[in-house]
Amino acid sequence: MSLRIKFLGIAVLCAAAVSCQNQNPALTTKPPSALSEVAAARLNFRYEPDVPGPPEATGKTEERNSAVQADFDQGRPEEVLDKTLSSPDKKRVLVVYHHANDLPGDFRLDMYAADGKLLKKITPDTMAVRFPETIVWAPDSSTAAFTAKVREGQTDGEAAPVNPQIANPAVNSNENPAPDNSNVEVDVNKALPTSTPTAPTGILVFRTLQLYTCSAAGENTKALTQNEGLIYFYYVWAPDSSALAALAATAREWDFVEHQADGKGEIFTPLGRLRVVEKNGRERRLDDALTAVWPVWSPDSAKIADAFDTQVRIYDAAGNNPSQAAIPLRNQLLISSQAYDRDQQKKLDAANASNAGSDANSSVNANTEQAAATTLPDEKSLVSFNPIIELNWTADNILYFRTAYVKRMKVEADSRTSFARWHRLVFSYQPAA
Repeated sequence: MSLRIKFLGIAVLCAAAVSCQNQNPALTTKPPSALSEVAAARLNFRYEPDVPGPPEATGKTEERNSAVQADFDQGRPEEVLDKTLSSPDKKRVLVVYHHANDLPGDFRLDMYAADGKLLKKITPDTMAVRFPETIVWAPDSSTAAFTAKVREGQTDGEAAPVNPQIANPAVNSNENPAPDNSNVEVDVNKALPTSTPTAPTGILVFRTLQLYTCSAAGENTKALTQNEGLIYFYYVWAPDSSALAALAATAREWDFVEHQADGKGEIFTPLGRLRVVEKNGRERRLDDALTAVWPVWSPDSAKIADAFDTQVRIYDAAGNNPSQAAIPLRNQLLISSQAYDRDQQKKLDAANASNAGSDANSSVNANTEQAAATTLPDEKSLVSFNPIIELNWTADNILYFRTAYVKRMKVEADSRTSFARWHRLVFSYQPAA
């Protein structure tokens, strides 16, 4: 009997030990080998102010493809070529153009080979492509993404006008009846004339801007999003080409911000909510707050970052239990902006002040620094304290962000960009408690 009790006691202790290990991830989980394995909520960060900017991006605005331009000049006189976008592997060229009678801001897309040969027409006649500056190829050159809506004056599914005599050669005037070719022998080895690609049909088109994709062959044009009433505008591919991070706003929000900008004489900058859209169309909204800053992906495609005034937020892009982390940087930016302003003032004083007044200026600056050491500076007194306007994720553990004062006016002479400063966050793994 005592042996049985002793055996049961040992079994209970073993079970308790296993239970404790299961409840304590630190005992069962190995340290991650990469930050892609670390949830956003488990990241540590170090703030480094006023650092040199990140390496210049290689995706400069490319020159217009000369072979495509020649094709438009020679064979498409009623159409205007606006820009060409070569795929990363340089095998395909996405062509943005418009007809002479299209409305301003409405564009069309074709796919060309690199040698200037038209392969496919991508957009139907019922579709108007918008914001051509945001059109982007996937890094693997397999897919291109763009935003489009229904062309004004047409309805979804409306077909382009067709000349009946071209569509059906048998329909001719009585003076020129169609010849009976039923007994004519056809030479199948004779080369047939190359047909000009026609615009596709049967593609869903919506009244508000949606995300669309097409293949490198110019085929499979489809609506990646189908949320009538939402307007998608900024979007960027994951480095592994698996999904897009995008901003979207409701039509009412869009109109309100646009109306405010018009009243102030400013260039309209839309605000949207961040979401991730996979290639299969599955979509997940990441945040309810509005922002105008373009989202960025981590180089390992595991996370997405965006900025909201003086706060950076990190989101897990995938996983069964995705998390997010908010990194408030207001206090850090206030302190570093105070130091930056003082440094600029010292440089100005050194250049302009006389030798006789240098000692007095030095004592004033020293007293000011000592007083500010125990207090948080007033943001109204700092000219270099500004919101985050740009992000650049250069390495898995390094996220650059830029602060600046930006004023974009319809009158170009009134526009301003000043006190642009780069900072960065250095991430590390936060071990389990």
